[in-house]
Amino acid sequence: MSLQKQVMDKMKEAMKAKDTVALQALRAVKSAFLLAKTETGAGDDLTEEQEIKIIQKQVKQRKDSAAVFIQQGRQDLAEPELAEIAVLEQFLPEALSEEEIENVVKATIEKLGATGMKDMGKVMGIVSKELAGQADGKTISTLVKKNLM
Repeated sequence: MSLQKQVMDKMKEAMKAKDTVALQALRAVKSAFLLAKTETGAGDDLTEEQEIKIIQKQVKQRKDSAAVFIQQGRQDLAEPELAEIAVLEQFLPEALSEEEIENVVKATIEKLGATGMKDMGKVMGIVSKELAGQADGKTISTLVKKNLM
């Protein structure tokens, strides 16, 4: 079942349960899906990879917002963002641990024969594609820098 169908099913459940937080998060994802479909050059359907990227982007936006709210001492505004993150993360594949990500990074560095920071772009590109949906770019970037030094 596609992620779009899953989101729609969860939206119906949230409406019946009168869960406003979940409904708001799911509506935002549905809107992002529709926007992606109507972009120039986009096909009728989104691939699973595109759907995952859209949901990851939605999660990242909420994490950034929550971090700003917490930094400013506005826990009342951060809580709904964190609740929406929990709703959206159920659609993402299981995230890898930092140790598992580091193993992939090390293997990629070895395979490419990367020696320094000049090779960071190559390593990042390959690792990001391989771990799409299972790790965020910031974590990958940090581990690539650590292992290339």
